[in-house]
Amino acid sequence: MKFTDGYWLTRPGITPLFAQQVDDIRIDEAAGTMTVFAPTVAVRERGDTLNRPMFTLTFSSPAEGVVKVRVQRHQGAVHRGPDFQKFEDASFRPTISLTETEGVLEAGDLRVRVQRDGSWNFSFEQGETVLTTSLPRSVGHMTGNGHEAPASTWVHQQLSIEPGERVYGLGERFGAFTKNGQVVDSWNADGGTSSEQSYKSVPFYLTSRGYGVFVDDPSAVSFEVGSEVNSRVQFSVEGETLDYYVFAGPTPKDVLARYTALTGRPAKLPAWSFGLWLTTSFTAAYDEASVNEFVDGMAERDIPLSVFHFDCFWMREFQWTDFEWDERTFPDPEGQLARLHDRGLRVSAWINSYIAQRSRLFAEAAEKGYLLKRTDGSVWQWDMWQAGMGLVDFTNPEATEWYVAHLVRLMKQGVDTFKTDFGERIPSTGVVWHDGSDPARMHNYYPHLYNEAVFRALEQHYGVDNAIVFARSATAGGQQFPVHWGGDCDSTYASMAESLRGGLSLALSGFGYWSHDIGGFEGTPDPGVFKRWLAFGLLSSHSRLHGSDTVRVPWAFDEEAVDVARRFTKLKMTLMPYLAGIAEQAPATGTPMMRPMVLEFPDDRGGFDADGQYMLGDALLVAPVFTADGSVEYYLPEGLWTSLLDGSVQDGRRWVRETHGFDSVPLRVRPGTVLPIGARDDRPDYEWAEDVTLACFELPDGYDRVTTVPGFEGPSTSFRVRRVGDEIIASSDDATAGWSLLVGDQLVDTNTAGEIRITLTPEESA
Repeated sequence: MKFTDGYWLTRPGITPLFAQQVDDIRIDEAAGTMTVFAPTVAVRERGDTLNRPMFTLTFSSPAEGVVKVRVQRHQGAVHRGPDFQKFEDASFRPTISLTETEGVLEAGDLRVRVQRDGSWNFSFEQGETVLTTSLPRSVGHMTGNGHEAPASTWVHQQLSIEPGERVYGLGERFGAFTKNGQVVDSWNADGGTSSEQSYKSVPFYLTSRGYGVFVDDPSAVSFEVGSEVNSRVQFSVEGETLDYYVFAGPTPKDVLARYTALTGRPAKLPAWSFGLWLTTSFTAAYDEASVNEFVDGMAERDIPLSVFHFDCFWMREFQWTDFEWDERTFPDPEGQLARLHDRGLRVSAWINSYIAQRSRLFAEAAEKGYLLKRTDGSVWQWDMWQAGMGLVDFTNPEATEWYVAHLVRLMKQGVDTFKTDFGERIPSTGVVWHDGSDPARMHNYYPHLYNEAVFRALEQHYGVDNAIVFARSATAGGQQFPVHWGGDCDSTYASMAESLRGGLSLALSGFGYWSHDIGGFEGTPDPGVFKRWLAFGLLSSHSRLHGSDTVRVPWAFDEEAVDVARRFTKLKMTLMPYLAGIAEQAPATGTPMMRPMVLEFPDDRGGFDADGQYMLGDALLVAPVFTADGSVEYYLPEGLWTSLLDGSVQDGRRWVRETHGFDSVPLRVRPGTVLPIGARDDRPDYEWAEDVTLACFELPDGYDRVTTVPGFEGPSTSFRVRRVGDEIIASSDDATAGWSLLVGDQLVDTNTAGEIRITLTPEESA
C-alpha cells in the first residue's frame, strides 16, 4: 500500500510514525536475540520521552545465513494463526556484540549492524558487501483516519536497492519478470494469467545482488518495489507487527537453498509424472469410447502418453465435489481405470475443496461441522462455481480425515493422482474457522492445508516419492506439495509468454517444478499457437495438454501438429537421464528445474531481464517462439552454444535473432556440458543409465568431471569424462551397463565398464 504523496508528503488521511533513532539495545544471549528500542522522535532531554510512541525491533536468527526481524509498535495484540510452517535449526545461535556505537548480530557470514548514534540506520552485510540498508523513514507505522483512508494501522519496512539492482519473485506473477517499479499485493485471486492477480502469492523476493527477503505473514502483504521510494523496496502489513527474514547469498541459488530450508523443500516426484499428460479438457465427452479414441489416437500416431486426466465432468454437474463417478457416463469406473492401467497409463482426476449443495455429501458435512461457517453459525455458501456450495474446513482434523477418506476410496478404484483445482476464492471476512484462525490470514494459507491434505494422502497410499498433485493455488511453503500449473491462460502467443513469466517468477519463489496448459486454456488456439506451445510445454518440467471447450489432441489442429507433438515428446523422453538428475536438485537444494537466466548466470547482466527464455537445468537453454512467423530473439551467455536439434553453433555474450519452423525451437547446450541421452523415447520411466549416450559439447582442455545418471529403481551410475589435449576419455563405475560416447559426429559404444577414448578432429579440437 502506498502511504506517501510524492517524496515529502503523506497521503491524506494517513498519520505516520517513523523510527528516528536508537534509544537502547539489549541482548539476550540465552534466546539469541538483540532488541532495539527506537523512539519516533529525536530524544534530546528526558521530557521528550513522554507521550511518545516507540518501535521495538527484535533481531534473531533461525539458521546460518538467515536473520529474522520483528518490528512492533504495540505488542499486546492477540495473535491468531495460521502461520507459515518453518523449519528452524534449534541448535543454532547467532553471535551478538554490543559497543558504544553499534550492535551487531552475526548469523554465520550474514550480519545485521545497527548504528546507535546519528540518523536511523541498520544494514545487512555479507562479508565485505553491504547487501541492503534500512535508512531514515524506512521503519514506519501508519494510521488511517477512516474518512480519507481506511480505518486501520499498518507497519512497514523499506530496504534499499542499488542502481541496476533487479528484484524478482513474489510468487507466480504474469507481468514483467523484473519487479522493479511494480506494486505487488500478495493476495491470492482467480484472475487468469492476463492481470496483476496471482493464484500463487508468495511474500518472498530475491535480488540480483544476492540476497532474499521473506515477509512472514500469510495475510495481505503489499510490496512497493521501487514504486513508492525509487531506491527502496517497501513491504507493509496491516496491524501492529511485521515479521520478516533476510537470506544471504552470495548467489541466487544460495538464497533459494536457505529460503527453502526454512519454508520447506519440494518433494521428489515419480518418474512417470515427467511424461505427457492428456486430458478430456473441460467440456469434451468423457465416456470410455471417447477416452479410448484419444488414447488410441496417440498410440496410432506414435506419440508417447503417460497420464490420462479426467477433468471436472467425471462427476455429475451441480454436485462437485462429491467424489462419485457420473453413472450416466461411467457405468464401470473401476473397470475403465483398470483398462487404462493395462495400457501403461496413470490416471488423474480433477477435484476441488468445495461441496455443492445438491451433493449428498453437503448435508453430512454441514451437520458434522466440516464446512466453513459464518459468524452467525450458518454454513458459508455461494453460487460462484457450483450452486450453493460450501467450503471444506481443513482446520478441522475430522473434516480433513473425512475428505481424505473419499480420496482413498478413489485411489482404491485406480486414481493415481489428483488435480487440486481452485483454493483462491476464500472469504476473508464474516466467517469463523474451526480452529479460530484469523480469516484474513487464512485466505492465502488455505490452499496450503488443502494441497497438503491431498498430497499426504497420496504419499500414505502410494508411498513417499510416488505422490504428485497438479495444483493451481499456493503460497509460501506450498512448494512442498508439487506440481503446480499456471492456471487459466488464453490461447494466444501473448498468453504463452505471460505464462512463462509466471513460471520464472514462481521458480525464484522456491517452487521446483511448474507446468501450464499446452495450447492455452481459454478458447481454441490456431494451429500455429498450438504447435509453438507444444515445444514450450514439452521442454517444461511437466507437460499437459489441456483446454476449455475444445480438445487438445494434436490431430484436431493439423497433421504437422502431430509431427511436432511426436518430435518433442520423444525428445523429452530421451532427455530423462538428464532431467531425472536435475529434478533431484529441487528436493536436495531448492534449485528449480526451470531456471531464469539470472539463477544460472548471476554475474552476467545481459540475462537479468531475459524473460522469454530459461535454462532447463544447468545445461539446456530454451527460448520458446512467441510469434506467428517463427522469429525469436534470445540471449546467449559467453561461450559456444550448440543446438541440440540441428548441431549449429552460436557464439555467446550477445542477443541472437533466429527464425524457426514449427518443428524447431532454440534449444542450445551450454559449453562444457556432458549431456546424458537415454536409449528410449517411448516413456519416461525406464533404466536411464542403460545404453545411455554421453554427448560432449565444447569441453575445454583439462575438463575432468563426473556425470551421474540417477537410477530409475536401483543405484545411480557415474561416468568420468576428461579432456586431455585432443583426446576425450570416458569411463564408468558400472560394469554391467552398456553406454556410448558422442563427440560431434563420432560415436563409440561399449558394453563394459571400461574406457572409451575419442580423438578430436582438428575442427573439434579448435
